[in-house]
Amino acid sequence: MEFSNLPKHRKEQLAQLTTGTSRIVLSLLMGLFGVGLIWSVDSALPPAQEFPEYSQVLPDVPWDYKLFEDVDYANPATTEQVAYGRRLIMETADYLGPNSSKPFAGNNLDCNSCHLDGGTKPFAAPFVTVPSQFPQFRNRENKEGTIQERINGCMQRSMNGRPLPEDSEELAAMVAYMEWLSLDKPRGEKINGNKFLKVNYPDRAVDLKHGEKVYVQHCTTCHQSDGQGQRNPGSNTYLYPPLWGPDSYNHGAGMHRVITAAQFIKGNMPLGTTADEPLLSDEEAYDVAGYINSFARPLKNNPEADFPNKKLKPMSTPYGPWVDPFPAAQHKFGPFGEIAAFYQNEYGLKKSK
Repeated sequence: MEFSNLPKHRKEQLAQLTTGTSRIVLSLLMGLFGVGLIWSVDSALPPAQEFPEYSQVLPDVPWDYKLFEDVDYANPATTEQVAYGRRLIMETADYLGPNSSKPFAGNNLDCNSCHLDGGTKPFAAPFVTVPSQFPQFRNRENKEGTIQERINGCMQRSMNGRPLPEDSEELAAMVAYMEWLSLDKPRGEKINGNKFLKVNYPDRAVDLKHGEKVYVQHCTTCHQSDGQGQRNPGSNTYLYPPLWGPDSYNHGAGMHRVITAAQFIKGNMPLGTTADEPLLSDEEAYDVAGYINSFARPLKNNPEADFPNKKLKPMSTPYGPWVDPFPAAQHKFGPFGEIAAFYQNEYGLKKSK
């Protein structure tokens, strides 16, 4: 959202963030287009994102600017922190991958591989408003966790690596970038498109042969027939990431759950797809998600410790233990209808994935 379009009270709040020169800076901003000047604190800072209008009506919740005390937009040092956070998201493999100087990730994926467009694309798990939703209870740990712990969960699963130190500049920069993306959004509220597109999965097991056909038709151009993707020239990163094999997410990642993967695929794939005009049907997304997750990938250490309360474990989690009588193959590939019915009848829990 451009500054000129912000409500009056948010302009006043933003002004409080800056130093004593803020009035002069804001006056210059208002006259940018009239005098043809270009204002820039730091050339490394990414341009402001343009977000589409969402159909979901959000309340006008005042922004808690105290959370921005360490993200001072008039100060080049912390402006660089925001820009560094974006680079970590977009080029994770070059900064934190196994061939980098800080090899915390165990593969060469980027955060941007799943959180598309730098965490700004609706229905691709965007970061917008996310920091204000923490502390947050997480079933996988069965406790309330911080945004830093959530990022480190991805580091250990999607990135198949190890957690960043809680006081690291990398964690601080990632959070600062997420806060910057959320500057003009209501705190504590989930925007429409905050997670993935809902998929009405069929009440049958994954059809792997159909999934292969969908993959060949829609996915091989980018991810290749062997699923190993395509590298960016002169970089550790991928232009199109591998979907299975040693350089992909491990079996403890959320994307290894067929229903979760189908939701991501339906709203975002092939690349360029939007949730408003998905190309694949629910069944196509479901079957190709199962096909992708039928191949070998790294194994996460100690997966049985996940979901201490096993009743809260997603029914499509492909590794045990579970508190139900269904076999591992059914937890991985479905059908999921009878599993959902079991949890509803036995424990009064409604499961959708």
